[in-house]
Amino acid sequence: MEFFFVLAVGLIAGTISGIIGTGSSIMLVPVLVLTFGPKEAVPIMAIAALMANVARILSWWREVDWRACAIYAATAAPAAALGAGTLVALPARLIDGALGGFFILMIPLRRWLAAQALTVRPWQLAVFGAVIGYLTGIVVSTGPISVPVFLAYGLVKGAFLATEAAGSLAIYIAKILTFRELGALPTDVIGKGLITGASLMVGSFAAKRFVLRLNPDSFRLMMDGLMLVSGLTLLWTALR
Repeated sequence: MEFFFVLAVGLIAGTISGIIGTGSSIMLVPVLVLTFGPKEAVPIMAIAALMANVARILSWWREVDWRACAIYAATAAPAAALGAGTLVALPARLIDGALGGFFILMIPLRRWLAAQALTVRPWQLAVFGAVIGYLTGIVVSTGPISVPVFLAYGLVKGAFLATEAAGSLAIYIAKILTFRELGALPTDVIGKGLITGASLMVGSFAAKRFVLRLNPDSFRLMMDGLMLVSGLTLLWTALR
């Protein structure tokens, strides 16, 4: 029953992330932590997020900005590998606390980034890639930070969704390879990640029809609510 609940949340999370470009990890991580524990939850989510990003790329394949993706991934992928190596060395309770605190801190940070009306140039995209890649290696997802960056680069709708997904794909490939190299990705964890990722992929494909009818303000408020609930859940898990 717990696994069916994970799949149901994954389907909803995949649909939401397919519409707004992020959110699947924020919804799924607390559920995975409570079901499988923090040490398994992070690599499971890495595999699932990789599959979700593949689905988004396939949905908007013609609109990927491959130049932006290459610039971002060149620094983000190695930084993610470094962050994943840092994560493996952390105790489980500290992982819960770090994830919970980071999700809550991302609420004002996302709002601040959106309010700055930033214009991101290619070299700045590479700098952001390094920072976001390392943080993603540690805290599972930094979508609410990467989303304003890609929007500030000038990408919108399908081009934004596809390019952000392609850049994130490089991050999660590097992260998964690092987990595998460090022995943090046994066969049973891979299986759980693939099953969870399948539900995200279904949701991502289903989301395409809703993108053009997106109400940005409503989903920004929804994202803040998700981050707050997820953050508080993880902090409670760390302190109990």
